[in-house]
Amino acid sequence: WHHVSASEEHINILVLDTEMYSNTGGQASKATPAGAMAKFAESGKQTQKKDLCRLAMTYKTVYVASICLHVNQQQAVRAMLEADAYPGPSLVVAYTPCISQGFPMAESIGHCQLAVDSGYWPLFRYNPELAASGNNPFQLDSRKVKGDLFKLLAAENRFASVMRRDPKHAEELDARLKTSVTEKNQLLQVLSAEDLQGQFHKLVEG
Repeated sequence: WHHVSASEEHINILVLDTEMYSNTGGQASKATPAGAMAKFAESGKQTQKKDLCRLAMTYKTVYVASICLHVNQQQAVRAMLEADAYPGPSLVVAYTPCISQGFPMAESIGHCQLAVDSGYWPLFRYNPELAASGNNPFQLDSRKVKGDLFKLLAAENRFASVMRRDPKHAEELDARLKTSVTEKNQLLQVLSAEDLQGQFHKLVEG
């Protein structure tokens, strides 16, 4: 993936992110968030999830989008069209419910809405071509965080099972995840600001 992103080839990549190795039985992967139980991480994964979108944006030549079809179909379709039209590598990462996450698939639409509302899965697009015309290449498409992250975690057995088995350990892992989610959303707010430089200094200075 890194070799493709570093190239100037017109290659479109779509990642269906289930946050684990779903096709081989639900093993933990670099995409698994901290605190989630999966095979080879029965007591909850200790490390944070690898942020594929943020890594891709560091190249500054890759079109990047984070989408969730169940929540905002218009944004998802727009991201796909922009990615296809972009004259270089593109990466679109889609939040993808999976039965191994531990909630009824019939509740996927409401669950995805909670994931976006809580800031767990922000929606955005990053188009380097906009910078050439003096515009901000980053567009934050999801609304202000308003949902309860812990309500989302409690609804998924991969988190809830750790809570039942070792409440204190689960609390520590979930607090770590909440900190990561909060920091990520603060960064995205900065990237989407018109006064990008001023907002960055404000974030750094606290």
